[in-house]
Amino acid sequence: MAHPKRKISKQRRDKRRTHYKAVAPTVAVCSTTGEAHLYHRAYWHEGKMYYKGNVVIA
Repeated sequence: MAHPKRKISKQRRDKRRTHYKAVAPTVAVCSTTGEAHLYHRAYWHEGKMYYKGNVVIA
């Protein structure tokens, strides 16, 4: 098995990890209800479930 000959410094380790970032999810605003929700997701508003501006579950 591969075995490191020297300890990797914190600076070198962190340089490698700079590309791993948490990204804020994109939020859409419904034209029907004005509710903010995640794209491609159904959401509840005033006791009804909406998807693409239409009532799915009343």
